Amino acid sequence: AVLGCALLLPTVLGEDCPSQCSCWPLGEPWGTGVDCSSRGLRALPALPRLTRILHLHNNSLASIPAGALDGLGHLQELRLWDNPWHCDCHILYLKLWLQDFSAPALTRLRCASPAPLGMKPLGQLTGNDLGVCTRLLPTKCLQFFWRDLILIAGAVITLLLVAWALKFSKKLVCQLRLGSRWLRRSIPKTH
Repeated sequence: AVLGCALLLPTVLGEDCPSQCSCWPLGEPWGTGVDCSSRGLRALPALPRLTRILHLHNNSLASIPAGALDGLGHLQELRLWDNPWHCDCHILYLKLWLQDFSAPALTRLRCASPAPLGMKPLGQLTGNDLGVCTRLLPTKCLQFFWRDLILIAGAVITLLLVAWALKFSKKLVCQLRLGSRWLRRSIPKTH
């Protein structure tokens, strides 16, 4: 049985492990360790979804694409230091993701560029540092926002009209009742 597992394990790891990295099993329920450190990587490779340990330090990574780390729900350890992080709007995803994942990992990262932000800790970046980030939200998100805003405004206007109609109808009913009582009193009874 041990030999069968030993023969199967390299095949499973070979399919999941990026070619530029080395991987090792952490045990079946514990996932995989992935070491991509010091490989000259300029882009994040496709990673095994059960990655628990990820070493990406000492590479040439300038940013991480938005959403690239979201599928790593089992990740427990991440090393990203010693990369030339370019601190513009594209770095926001990494900064926000690390704020949720690991504040200590965020404090170790420093901007390499642009020049005014050189050596500034990534965790200390503010909106003023990044300048105008015009397309933080995808266009579709903005379209949904305006559509939802119009629907909400329409619902509020409809509720106001219904409330006004109810108030007006109560007043009309009261006038009709008073009018019918007045009519009954003014019509003489003939028997």
